[in-house]
Formats: sequence, structure tokens, C-alpha cells
Amino acid sequence: MSPADAADRPALRVAVLGASGRMGRAACAAVTDAADLELVAALHRSDDVASLVGARAQVAVDFTVPAVTEANVHALVDAGVHAVVGTTGWDDAALDRVREHLAEVPGVGVLVAPNFALGAVLAMAFAARAARWFESAEVVELHHPDKLDAPSGTAVHTARGIAAARRAAGLGPVPDATATALDGARGADVDGIRVHAVRLRGLVAHEEILLGNPGEQLTIRTDSFDRSSFMPGVLHAVRTVPGRPGLTVGLDQYLDLG
Repeated sequence: MSPADAADRPALRVAVLGASGRMGRAACAAVTDAADLELVAALHRSDDVASLVGARAQVAVDFTVPAVTEANVHALVDAGVHAVVGTTGWDDAALDRVREHLAEVPGVGVLVAPNFALGAVLAMAFAARAARWFESAEVVELHHPDKLDAPSGTAVHTARGIAAARRAAGLGPVPDATATALDGARGADVDGIRVHAVRLRGLVAHEEILLGNPGEQLTIRTDSFDRSSFMPGVLHAVRTVPGRPGLTVGLDQYLDLG
């Protein structure tokens, strides 16, 4: 598409849910600053999603809280509005319910992404590719103390990707001879991969993926120092989701990673 054609194309009409939160405010600003997007609604997490029909929103970005995000997505699907979801706390059962709902509404797309920072998305992809070559793997995520869930959705997604790659390669359990431990000392067990959560004032969003073999260690680290780091991924998702009907989990599925 030429620049002239892009200029003549109507702006994509976007709503933001959870607009008063930190990520919501950043998303509103990013959409407003994008020439090809139009912010048509900014809803607080308690506002009625049905109001988006009157705003004629085409895509909605959800940065609310885990307690309401699934209900929001079902309401958006019913309204024929594509959804880009950055709220974490999703489990397999909730994703299956959305997947089944979308099967009844062909043409509507939903992306549920644990992280929109491109560095974090690439780190998860690199870790999954490397996992089959290493005997040991653990994940450490570090966030600000106002974060509601632990471990983070990004860390859970990372661990599941590592575990799936290990299973596909025929690897057994990660070695661990721990016989006694205080509760939580070895972190959470996500599909056999240990995940550790740090909550510390001054942090934003950080992750270390540790992969070990006899005599060597590979560390993949990603750091988001400001919420502006998530916005290029959010905007890419907003522009892409109308052309990707059904449920997609992970922004990596919207990137050309081979």
C-alpha cells in the first residue's frame, strides 16, 4: 500500500478499557498519537462495555483486571468488536470458553497477550527454541509491588513454552535433588519449570530465563524500564487483529518469527 493510499484509508476506530490505569493511559496516548488510528472511547473498568456499540469501535484494548477481563471479552465478541487483551490471569478453561464463543462469531479476532514488549516476546521465543538443548531451566520475573498476580503471565507463558519444547525433544524432568524446603523457596511449578517472582519498588517489568548445562549457562534477560516499551506491540496488535479471526494467544503469533 502506497503512502497516498494509507492516507486515504479511514482510521481504525479503537476503544481502551481500563483507561484510567497506568497501561490504559499509555494505550490511550499511543492510539491518539497514531495517524491511522482513532480513539473513540476510553472506559473505566466498571463502565458498561455495551456502550462501545454506540461509539462504533472496531477494536478494543483491554487493560482492566483479571476479575472482569473475561466478561469484557465475551461482551466484545457479542458486539462484533475485535479484542486485544493485555490483562493477565487467564487460565486454559477461560481461553477455551473464548475460543468456543468465537467459533459462533466468525470474523471476530481476539488476541490475549501476556506481554506486548517486543523484547519480552522475542525472549520467550528464543527461550523456547533454546530449551531443547539444555538440561536445566528456570524463570525469574521481577515486577513492581503493585502488580496483582504472581507469577506474571509472561513468566507462565515463558515456562509453558520451555516445557513444551522439552517435551517435544523427549527430555525428562529438570534435575532437582531438593529434599526439604521452606514453602515457596523453589518458586511455582509451571509444567515442571520453576518460576520465581520478585516484587520490588523501583522495578517495572523484567524477566530472566536461566538455561544450564554442565559447564555452561545461557541467560536471556529482558527489561522494560517504562510502559512506553509496550506500546509498539499494542499498536501492532490493534492493526493486525481484524485480519486474524479466532483466538490467538501471544503476540509472537503476530510476528514473523519463522
